[in-house]
Amino acid sequence: MGNPDLIFALAGAGALLAAVLPRLLNRRPFSLPLACLIGGALLYLLPLELPRPDPVAHRALVEHAAEICVLISLMGAGLAINRPFGPRGWASTWRLLGWTLPLTVVAVAAVASALLGWPPAAALLLGAVLAPTDPVLASDVQVGEPVDSEKADDEVRFTLTSEAGLNDGLAFPLVFAAVAMTATGGLGWVGGWALVDLLYRCGAGLVCGLLTGRLLGRLFFRAQVSDLRLAEHRDGFVALAATFLAYGLTELVHGYGFIAVFVTGCTIRAAERTHGYNGVLHGFIEQIERLLTAWLILLLGGFVATGGLAALTWRGAAVGLSLLLVIRPLAGWAAQLGGPAGPRERGVTAFFGIRGIGSLFYLAYALGQADFGVPAEELWAVVAFTVLASLVLHGVTATPVMRRLDRLRDRAGAADAEPATRHL
Repeated sequence: MGNPDLIFALAGAGALLAAVLPRLLNRRPFSLPLACLIGGALLYLLPLELPRPDPVAHRALVEHAAEICVLISLMGAGLAINRPFGPRGWASTWRLLGWTLPLTVVAVAAVASALLGWPPAAALLLGAVLAPTDPVLASDVQVGEPVDSEKADDEVRFTLTSEAGLNDGLAFPLVFAAVAMTATGGLGWVGGWALVDLLYRCGAGLVCGLLTGRLLGRLFFRAQVSDLRLAEHRDGFVALAATFLAYGLTELVHGYGFIAVFVTGCTIRAAERTHGYNGVLHGFIEQIERLLTAWLILLLGGFVATGGLAALTWRGAAVGLSLLLVIRPLAGWAAQLGGPAGPRERGVTAFFGIRGIGSLFYLAYALGQADFGVPAEELWAVVAFTVLASLVLHGVTATPVMRRLDRLRDRAGAADAEPATRHL
């Protein structure tokens, strides 16, 4: 179990680093998650009495810790989006959800089957686990704080944020499909899966999120009794109440709570788009997210340092790298052709399909539901390696790439404005 006093001290140090590092690393090609990953690995290499981070032995703990972290991040993403919901404004999002997500699942499953020789259910599970982009580790390429202007979000940041907010929930039907394949021979499971796991649960998540968000938005901003009009009291922790309430109620009716939480955040934001309370809610939830992320990534670094990747083969590593370097970029680029994004924006959006905490949650959840015919250690090694590779690759490139894209966008805007200035 390790030394409890040492664990408290390290938890405090991790929380302090989560507050300090974002400012120290600002505008540098080095992200907070990457710093926590390296710090966790170094920490576990020291001769200290620390509990070994074993996701196989502590599967349920990993599942729920990752679950809470993803929930907090989804609420933060929903509260931050400035662009109103709609078919046109969200066109790039629909393209990535409708094309990139299923194409990624199929491609990863095919590569895993060919290279690793895994049974179909295990290959599909790997595709489903690794397909969703992550709202937790993608802060450098996502929208920032809520602002009054509905046009403040550039296409890249908006698309990556909204995609991550929704595809974390849309991966659930695919995980359930993999679970169903282990229990039923043939295709007898498809009908029930399509009706319940796909249509009903997605629909329930959407409806519950809308209802919860509208009720809470009315309570926060328009309650007849001033003591209930929470926007006037500026309590940020209410964002946690909205998160857990939306998730719990949706799960009680067997809907997808991840979808409900993101939709709730978006709906609360839409209730009074320009109210300063949105910033209070988002600021609180962002701090909690940063804290939980730091702790979890420290443990992921410890997992690597204590031999967590021992079961990884070159074929497993090739599956993860093919996702990050080939499958996601190609699928993301193709899905956006003919959309509102320009060529540079399409390329950046396609490249930054960051994998992270959501993948760890889905794998832990699935392994608690069925036996996929592959050693759990091997599944964890492939998924953890892919998350680690994404942390390094995207953590180093996010800041310089986004800064360059912003400069090019500003330069183009200035060039467009110059003729009008001369005319005046």
